[in-house]
Amino acid sequence: MTYASIRRVKRTTVFLAEDAGRDLKSLAARQGEPVASLIREAIGEYLARRKKERRALGFVAAARSGRDDVATRHEELLWMDLAPHGESATARKPRKASPRRPGKPRRPVR
Repeated sequence: MTYASIRRVKRTTVFLAEDAGRDLKSLAARQGEPVASLIREAIGEYLARRKKERRALGFVAAARSGRDDVATRHEELLWMDLAPHGESATARKPRKASPRRPGKPRRPVR
């Protein structure tokens, strides 16, 4: 029975302060359980408590634009105020990508 439960655990090393190690051994002896069992139980309780404390990502919906088209126009909106090579951002219109013909290789950009 003991070996069946060991198959699902990973061995690791934990460095404890001497007094914590003594207290842990003493508690394990009083309860008649192995030290490793107490450590697994304590870590399990700690992780369960931390999972309950987890919050959603703080930056999600932090800046609400009031727009309902952001998902569909994200590229246009992202680059709207940026213009390459000193052009006026307001005068610039986004270029449409020219369709490529199948089989024709792209020309290298220089």
